[in-house]
Amino acid sequence: MPLAGSPLFRFRSPRPSLARIEAPERRPENGKGDTMNTKVDIYTRITNRIISDLEKGTRPWLKPRNAEHAAARITRPLRHNATPYRGINVLVLWVEAEDRGYACPLWMTYKQAVDLGGQVRKGEHGASVVYADRFTRTEANDAGQMIEQEIPFMKGYTVFNCEQIEGLPEHYYALAQAPTETITRIDRAEAFFANAKIEVKHGGTMAYYGTKTDHIQMPPFETFRDAEAYYATLAHESTHWTRHEKRLNRDFGRKRFGDEGYAVEELVAELGSAFLCADLQLTPETREDHASYIAHWLEVLRNDKRAIFTAAAHAERAAAFLHALQPEVNAAENTGAAA
Repeated sequence: MPLAGSPLFRFRSPRPSLARIEAPERRPENGKGDTMNTKVDIYTRITNRIISDLEKGTRPWLKPRNAEHAAARITRPLRHNATPYRGINVLVLWVEAEDRGYACPLWMTYKQAVDLGGQVRKGEHGASVVYADRFTRTEANDAGQMIEQEIPFMKGYTVFNCEQIEGLPEHYYALAQAPTETITRIDRAEAFFANAKIEVKHGGTMAYYGTKTDHIQMPPFETFRDAEAYYATLAHESTHWTRHEKRLNRDFGRKRFGDEGYAVEELVAELGSAFLCADLQLTPETREDHASYIAHWLEVLRNDKRAIFTAAAHAERAAAFLHALQPEVNAAENTGAAA
């Protein structure tokens, strides 16, 4: 595996198929995993972890991460081959890394570590991530006809951070060089949002997406604390922008400000912004005007242990939609079609 900055370590846009976005991950390479028939199922375990952070007033998707590792200053958690994790697994591994103080964003299974010549240190405990899949079952219907049915299922498996593993190739432990860029407009972020062709207007003191006018309103760039705060806020509103009926047609039944549907949409936008910031190597912005949503999110998560999975899936789909508007993605797809 090459060093950071080489083609393999450059960020790979996590563009899953929009039709199958609900699947958190593919099957791990070692093929092992715990079924859902555990004392505490995967949904409950992960939801309880997110609730615990929210009860402390902390949004786990906004924690600083990876400032010291050469893989990236801010990034999604990465597999052993630098492929980004998706959906709920992003939140799970961000929280694990923060709690345990890991700067390295790279994770792998025990078998992958061994295959690379490494060994998990004695006494280390891994982190549980999940993948979803389907199997086909043939059974008779009421008319006695044999039909095939696709049955969805979810399993968990264990991964370890590279800081828990000894003997890996040196580049897995490489530290970042001191940053040299100044805080100005960030070209990669400017290009990303410009390519989305979103109507963005500037003025006033509030940031919001206008559903009736289908535009994003942003305060002037110069009024933000720094450039990353501006782009993180724009990423949040851009996630809202994807909910329009002519795009992803996302509707949680919101009828008024502050109701459950409104809170869920805000949770999707928060996660979408965190995912996009990781993709664009930006620091997520903690918006104090959203602190009041924490109580609503706690209520939603306590009432539905699958809610955070659903919100993460919608956020991943929104991020994928915006990535699909980038010219390099379209060019790659056209090249593949021509081949």
